[in-house]
Amino acid sequence: MRQEILTGVERRRRWSDEEKLRILGEVGVDGLRVADVARRHDVTRQHIYQWRREFRRRGLIETVGAVLVPVELAADGERSVAGGNERIEIVLGNGRSLRVAADLGEGSLMRLIRILEAA
Repeated sequence: MRQEILTGVERRRRWSDEEKLRILGEVGVDGLRVADVARRHDVTRQHIYQWRREFRRRGLIETVGAVLVPVELAADGERSVAGGNERIEIVLGNGRSLRVAADLGEGSLMRLIRILEAA
């Protein structure tokens, strides 16, 4: 049985703000997830979430919220009516879909979208 003992200074890397921002900028590009970017740079996912939180707190990156855009229903589009209430389906960028009443308020809708995108 062979064992290896490492001696010397503990491996502790230091990242500059520029490096952290560059790494954070890769999340979401070409569909890369936090886990993919973390693996690519040999850091934990928690590092990326912590850096993002730190930069938002310091005001160095903006928090982009959900943005609603006007849409038109296609004439041949599928509509589901339940109990007289017209419903719409929204497919989010992460592949999840959300079915809600067509008359749902904008604030409630944006809150639901943020929850689903963060999940």
